[in-house]
Amino acid sequence: MPIVDIEIVVRAGESVGHGRAAEIAERAGEIFESQKGGTWVKIRTIPWEYYAESGANANDEVLPVFVSILKAHLPKADAMKAEVSSLTEAIAKICAREPENVHIIYEPGAAGRVAFGGTVVEG
Repeated sequence: MPIVDIEIVVRAGESVGHGRAAEIAERAGEIFESQKGGTWVKIRTIPWEYYAESGANANDEVLPVFVSILKAHLPKADAMKAEVSSLTEAIAKICAREPENVHIIYEPGAAGRVAFGGTVVEG
């Protein structure tokens, strides 16, 4: 049931492109070893002019990708490191960004606090 929520800062005139969410869903599903239809991906764009970093020159074109991941349970440290490494590389490639500009945040485990279609996630 992993849900991957992506926010990508885009240049003026840049679009996310048709099929990018599906491509990320397929690759993330492989990384998470989830069943068919078990990994969901949502992508939203943030126009470059609506993003800033403290201490950066206003003319710098910083184009990060923010990735939030919701899973039933957080992976153990070693498994999380492996997921982060694989996901960072895959998302950077698919989104045409440098890996150092891909930032991944794991949300607290969903079990017992999230429901799909009226059913609370248990495991």
